[in-house]
Amino acid sequence: MALSRDYKETISERGKNDPEFAAALLDEAITLFLNGEPEVARLVLRDLVNATIGFEALAERLDKPSKSLHRMLSAKGNPTMDNLTMIFSILRESLAVKVEVHSRHSDAA
Repeated sequence: MALSRDYKETISERGKNDPEFAAALLDEAITLFLNGEPEVARLVLRDLVNATIGFEALAERLDKPSKSLHRMLSAKGNPTMDNLTMIFSILRESLAVKVEVHSRHSDAA
């Protein structure tokens, strides 16, 4: 008997049942993008989409094939800024999350 399960299963279940967890995933994806880690950010977004609205609903909202969205949100994906902005916007709206960016300045010059 296995005592653990696949992390994607855990993320999917928590994302569906825990709005704060889903919002934290969105926050993490945004932070990763802003900090120069787009590959990981796309994978977090992919997990978030799977756990919340799903790729079919996202595809309808974006008027794009879901297969294209899967490619965009893969580690080697290359979404345009317009597509990425729309994905973030749809997820933010779907999760009823307000996004604010705060900057921290380093004292080292």
